[in-house]
Amino acid sequence: MNGLSAVSLFSNCGAGDLGYARAGFEFIVVSEIDERRLHVASLNHGNATPVLGDLRQTWPEVVAASRERLGDSAPALLAACPPCQGMSSARGGRGSEDDAEAGSRDRRNLLVEVIADVAEALMPRMIVVENVRAFLTRLVNYSGSAEPLSAARLLAQRLVREYRVFPFLTDLADYGVPQTRIRSFLTFVRRTEPGLRVLDRDLQVPYPLPTTPPDSETGHISLRQALATLAANPLDACSPDRAQDDNDPMHMVPVWGHDRRYKMVSAMPSGSGARAWENSECSRCGPVDVSPDCAVCNRCNQPLNRPVVQDADGSYRLVRGFRTSSYSRMRADVPAATVTTASGHIGSDRTIHPFENRVLSPRECAYLQTFPEEFEWGDALKRWGVTNVRAMIGEAVPPRFTELHGHALYGILSGTGTMDLSAVDNPRVEKASRQLFKSINNGLCSPTG
Repeated sequence: MNGLSAVSLFSNCGAGDLGYARAGFEFIVVSEIDERRLHVASLNHGNATPVLGDLRQTWPEVVAASRERLGDSAPALLAACPPCQGMSSARGGRGSEDDAEAGSRDRRNLLVEVIADVAEALMPRMIVVENVRAFLTRLVNYSGSAEPLSAARLLAQRLVREYRVFPFLTDLADYGVPQTRIRSFLTFVRRTEPGLRVLDRDLQVPYPLPTTPPDSETGHISLRQALATLAANPLDACSPDRAQDDNDPMHMVPVWGHDRRYKMVSAMPSGSGARAWENSECSRCGPVDVSPDCAVCNRCNQPLNRPVVQDADGSYRLVRGFRTSSYSRMRADVPAATVTTASGHIGSDRTIHPFENRVLSPRECAYLQTFPEEFEWGDALKRWGVTNVRAMIGEAVPPRFTELHGHALYGILSGTGTMDLSAVDNPRVEKASRQLFKSINNGLCSPTG
């Protein structure tokens, strides 16, 4: 094969892998438990062998498919993005990060062992694993381990004899992604790779320098800038004809008509970044003077245009939930809030359009996730619906970052050194190392190896 071959685990729709592909890697295997996601990933990685199913059972098929393509040669890259829901701070009932029993209840937190199985079988030259920040610290009980470990540390210990691991923790807004998206990365490099000596000599790590750090001349890309560049047609959730763009099936939003959701959203001034919890408006009486904890109008006793529910006894109360960010307009002057699988719900973390009375459309969410314009969706929207498409978008690794990362990895593996890399004393490296190992110089991670 020409170029550098790659294998993908937990591929989702293939968007994150597409960034590495644009940097010069060719994916020969993609794998997913969800047939719908695997279908989309295959559209965007047409030369890859698809492997469908739970990787706890199908990982030998991934190994066999790779060997069928490469023989005894090792792939250049193994890319893996295991599910993060069990570790995400947005998930209720997950317990504290130090509660290993709670961490072990969600079996998805144990899937990192599959990555180690595939890595030990194929011995790729590099491995990249992406997840939420708690991936570095969330304790879980693993079989064969004398004490609870984070998934990231378990993986590092499994592979330490053959690989050096370089932890990284960053806000992807520092890399031109127009949203706040804090993610952890582990990049493993085979100890026999010549590029390791170059990294050690130059006191560098296999990650690109930030392109849009907050202290740079340009700074982060704001939501206002991103929406202006996309230039999508305006929408409104008040009616079906205004909630969709006839020329773009991906640019559409839920229709609220004139139910309570629409009243709450329209009561928040355009461009204000306000929260519906602060609305002091009654649909019957108009503006009223009420306290922040009130659920009903002090004139007519009807529910205010706030997040309100009616209890069994007929009384109204405010929704119990995150009042700092739910039912809130997105701020226009900063990067968007993290795009998640719940981007179509106003009760999630800042999903409401900053200026218009609606949530963001799948097209806008994909743009904030830096999906390239040529990304292939096929008939996914028609066959499986907007909820599934939003979930694929929300769980993707932004290709803008993976392309930059891919160029860094490609330069190390090929010996071309085509871009400047981050230094070992970069705060993104030091913080990740402290969280993962509690110490930088422990024999597992950069710079001492």
